[in-house]
Amino acid sequence: MSISTLHVQRLSGSAIVPHLPELARLRIHVFREFPYLYQGNAAYEEKYLKIYAGTPDSVLVLVQDEERVAGASSGLPLAAEPPWVIEPFLALGHDPRRIFYYGESVLLPEYRGQGLGKRFFEEREAHVRGLGRFDLICFCAVERPTDHPRRPAGYRPLDTLWNRYGFVKHPELRATFSWRDLDEDAESPKSMVFWLKRLA
Repeated sequence: MSISTLHVQRLSGSAIVPHLPELARLRIHVFREFPYLYQGNAAYEEKYLKIYAGTPDSVLVLVQDEERVAGASSGLPLAAEPPWVIEPFLALGHDPRRIFYYGESVLLPEYRGQGLGKRFFEEREAHVRGLGRFDLICFCAVERPTDHPRRPAGYRPLDTLWNRYGFVKHPELRATFSWRDLDEDAESPKSMVFWLKRLA
């Protein structure tokens, strides 16, 4: 699949709404993979994604192959997140109003390895810089034990890639998210560690 045949666009706020059902399906499909192992459902996903559609300064980078949504990457001001996501920053003296939060990046396997991951970071950062009121960008990632039974052979974390894009891991900044793993009967808490990038 050539990246030149794909359409990449940056959307914000209510412009995201028409894409919610397909975005929900995409997230459920991709997040089944390690390390998230997410057992999702469409109703929850559409409800979650409506936060982005209802936030004026949100961003969604959408990748389409003709009419098919092949990938997406999201973000919004940290102040729009729930209190339990904001609280770790407040505890360390950060001003949430000056921080932009990157949500998830999801891309179907057949479209990977063509630079779209880098494009996701570039497009979101351009959006943040255009807003002109943020000092920091952050995202969080789940931490799984190295001996996790579902860890694929040869799995490599993305830490080196994230460092290359200017992000630094901050183990002192953590939040707890809950979801149902593929082999679980109910949701369980997962530790998420934040990565930060300071804007010049």
